[in-house]
Amino acid sequence: MKISLGSDHAGLALKQEIVLYLKRAGHTVLDRGTSTDASVDYPDFATLVCNDIISDEAERGILVCGTGIGMSIAANKHAGIRAALCHDTFSARATREHNDANVLCLGQRVIGAGLALDIVTVWLGAEFAGDKHLRRLEKIARLEKA
Repeated sequence: MKISLGSDHAGLALKQEIVLYLKRAGHTVLDRGTSTDASVDYPDFATLVCNDIISDEAERGILVCGTGIGMSIAANKHAGIRAALCHDTFSARATREHNDANVLCLGQRVIGAGLALDIVTVWLGAEFAGDKHLRRLEKIARLEKA
């Protein structure tokens, strides 16, 4: 799978661990930065990753900041993006199965690397269930056009 990743300075270390993990698992990784611990603005990196999803350059995206909250807010401003902030594997599975989330947001200051990698694994492995959930996603898409 081709996955786009981005982080701000507060999520850099976790993003780097996820990049290595994904590459070892055989995924193609687009690392959109940041690459230093200098202070940067998370919306810039959320936009880069979301543009990869919207343009079909990547199938899914992962964003990391201190809490994951800022990244999820910024990502969800982009039409067609369904970003989900997850701190557990149950939510990671549910957001793929029920919401067809195409961007996963994580908080480096909230969860450790081990749990984060478990969340990534579950999120990448889960599939959208469709059926009644599709009807709900269509309603969300209409909200983006309102």
